[in-house]
Amino acid sequence: MPDTDLRRHAPATLRNRDAILAVLEAELPPRGLLLEIASGTGEHAAFMAPKLPAALRWQPSDADVSQLASIDAHARAAAAANIAAAIQLDVTSAVWPIGRADALFAANVVHIAPWAVAEGLLAGAGRLLGKGAPLILYGPFKRDGRHTAPSNAAFDDGLRARDAGWGVRCLDTELVPLAERAGLTRATVHDMPANNLAVVWRKA
Repeated sequence: MPDTDLRRHAPATLRNRDAILAVLEAELPPRGLLLEIASGTGEHAAFMAPKLPAALRWQPSDADVSQLASIDAHARAAAAANIAAAIQLDVTSAVWPIGRADALFAANVVHIAPWAVAEGLLAGAGRLLGKGAPLILYGPFKRDGRHTAPSNAAFDDGLRARDAGWGVRCLDTELVPLAERAGLTRATVHDMPANNLAVVWRKA
């Protein structure tokens, strides 16, 4: 089966990838291992990794094993030598298949998942990252318990209608306490298009 038959596509990756790449270029280290959580189709890795330093190795992962073939097919099509083979990783597990990383990145994850995923993601970042290493989360967030735009409120309502465990999380009252328990300090919040944020924590 040719790679083109294995590659899945998510329209949102085309809308946000340039803005996310700009944040990654500003916040990532020049070398080491970048672990991407919930890589999905693999389109972010295929687009961004070739534009980042060759010494920065991108490790895609997903909890859904059916996504791994798409991730690897996109990487082959991009001919990106710094993308590793995709691995299955469930952030809610106490043991991850990787013992350390120099950066973690997750786009559009914590709101389209149960709360246990947010808990596991930040706890895992605290275990894997060394001092000063970044965790970068992209997506919609509430601030001080309030939505930042009416469109985000409507999106939140739609998510919760689909699954009561999903929803736009509050950066200040929900995620910051998780990060602090994991030994992470919030360093930067980048305003992004379409009322999204890119939030950067660093290991203390």
